Amino acid sequence: MSNERVALITGTSTGIGLATAVLAARRGFRTVATMRDTGRADRLRKAAAEAGVELEIRPLDVTDAGSVSAAFHGVLADYGRLDVLVNNAGAGHLGTLEKEPLSALRDTMEVNFFGVAEATKAALPALRASGGRLITVTSVGGVIGQPFNEAYCAAKFAVEGLMESLAPVAAAQGVKVCVVEPGAVATEFVNNVGVDERLFAEAGPYAESLNSYIANVTKSFQSAQTADEVAEVILAAMTAEAPAFRIQTSKWAEEFASTKFADLDGSAVQRLTSGWLA
Repeated sequence: MSNERVALITGTSTGIGLATAVLAARRGFRTVATMRDTGRADRLRKAAAEAGVELEIRPLDVTDAGSVSAAFHGVLADYGRLDVLVNNAGAGHLGTLEKEPLSALRDTMEVNFFGVAEATKAALPALRASGGRLITVTSVGGVIGQPFNEAYCAAKFAVEGLMESLAPVAAAQGVKVCVVEPGAVATEFVNNVGVDERLFAEAGPYAESLNSYIANVTKSFQSAQTADEVAEVILAAMTAEAPAFRIQTSKWAEEFASTKFADLDGSAVQRLTSGWLA
């Protein structure tokens, strides 16, 4: 049994996951950085080397139950414990329900919701044993539904519901549960959500609204957080004695999310998001 605190982080090939893995190692965690394809680990290795830290890189595909099981069994076999799981792996998706197949919705849910559920289920016995911590990176899109993000926001809403419901049950067993809600973050995640000519060509009657939405979102990313800034928030959740359940990563994210929490009839959110299509 290792005496070091062991943290497993999913989705660490780029962005928030990469930054969190490096920072966790710097702050003294035995860090197991996982990703679907370890052939994409060069950037993480370089960042770790530049920071002067050691971490382990292991394969874990959150959409593959066998991969999830193997990863967690491997960590427990090697270290005998797990103190923190950071559910970070996810994938963006742009589109609107009428214009895309339901398979796109199912695929988005598979990565962003069922993948989180699979990893969480595998981790909970070890987290109970260590009195550990379960941290899930969601999004302000898990609080406020956003145009052309129906599938993505549905998955993030579902994750937030899962974790909010699980939190008191886990707490009764000594496991703290947190969700971390970034707003705009300058990472490759944004470049991988499918904003291409095909999306516009297939938009049909939604093309004008889509163009307005993309223009508004582009403006918001001019003041985006860095992945390192978000990683600092995640590390605080990993180490604070009594972290909040829901944690926004910036003042902008706090203000954005607060629109929903004070909006009992939904009209304020609708005014806000409809304005993005004007």
